[in-house]
Amino acid sequence: MRKVVSWASGACVGLARACVLAAVTLLVPAVWGGAVALGIWWGAGNPWSWLLPVVLVGTGTLALSRPVCRAVRPLLAAWTGAVIPAGYRKAGPVVQMSTGYWWNGYGYERTGRDARMDQKWRLWWSDPATWRDLRFTVIAGVTVGPVSAIPLAGLVVAAVELFQPTPAILGAPGLLIALAAAPYAWRIVEPVSGRFLRASRAMALVDRVDELTAQRADVTITQAAEIRRIERDLHDGAQAGLVSLGISLATAEKLMETNPERARALMRQARAGAVSSLTELRELVRGINPPVLSERGLVDAVRALALNSPLEVAFDADLQLRLDPPLEAAVYFGIAELLTNAAKHARTTRARISLTRTATGILATVEDEGRGGVEVQAGGGLDGLRRRLAVFDGTLEISSPPGGPTRATMKVPCESL
Repeated sequence: MRKVVSWASGACVGLARACVLAAVTLLVPAVWGGAVALGIWWGAGNPWSWLLPVVLVGTGTLALSRPVCRAVRPLLAAWTGAVIPAGYRKAGPVVQMSTGYWWNGYGYERTGRDARMDQKWRLWWSDPATWRDLRFTVIAGVTVGPVSAIPLAGLVVAAVELFQPTPAILGAPGLLIALAAAPYAWRIVEPVSGRFLRASRAMALVDRVDELTAQRADVTITQAAEIRRIERDLHDGAQAGLVSLGISLATAEKLMETNPERARALMRQARAGAVSSLTELRELVRGINPPVLSERGLVDAVRALALNSPLEVAFDADLQLRLDPPLEAAVYFGIAELLTNAAKHARTTRARISLTRTATGILATVEDEGRGGVEVQAGGGLDGLRRRLAVFDGTLEISSPPGGPTRATMKVPCESL
């Protein structure tokens, strides 16, 4: 009995999925049929009647290819768990030049609106994903669509035969075909999508080159900004203190015989200045790379970070691990930034940090019980953190529904030492 119920449930679910797929993938063949019918109706005695169906078929297929693929991807992910990234190219910034013209990455236009429209058209036309979607839409229209429509067609035949006054000759076979095909007809979408909707090797390589180029630019900019920060801190802090120290010592040397008391006072000030400059240098070095991180590793460094936080932080690490120094620094400063954001913006008093080792790398999670609603904004701190992790093929995932909690997860592939 349980097997019958399970089979019936699978048949109902399969029938619903097959109907949804048929409605989505047969949309373009329906346009083809309508275009041909319109051309036949319009072309009686007209030698150019063939041109209308060709134009309608081409434009209709191009216009519907991306919406069809955008509908198929979430269905495939929800039904099979197979995630196929869209891979659409993103539009670059549209900038007004000193000449008054607008540059959109392809050419100059007189107005910002014209520049954006031209960019949108050029980007759509030159994007390899556009032609990949077109290929899939055409192939799915003649494979996924007809196969997915088999259960529904069987039910329609059975229903029509049931209400005929003559004996139902095709009703029983139609019903049997519908019931037999319902659990399986929709599954054709998985191999077809995996073969034709997924990015080709060449497209993947092009995307990877673009990603690495962007990462190299981010690293160069970040390094330059860090060098400028260190120069500024040295110039405004330690260097100024050392210059003042030198002046005090020179003055004390001149006053040593004429005014010993004043010279000793200057020596005391110089000693205090030396201590202050040494403290500033230590703070500067700590900002570059905390000593505890270099000496004791990531776990102890994060534990110290949790103890020094204004929040009540619970820290959990499943094991001691050592990573390459650049990777340890990236994860450490990423956790520090997430913890700082929680303390500043989350309006909470408690947070939790966890470090775990997975089969492919390290997983760092920072969670708070604050108000939530965190969004990754372009050019913001979280966007910068995501770009820094991408240098190591790492990812940053943010889950922050309104009302909280906020959970930030950093995944970095690595080998522990």
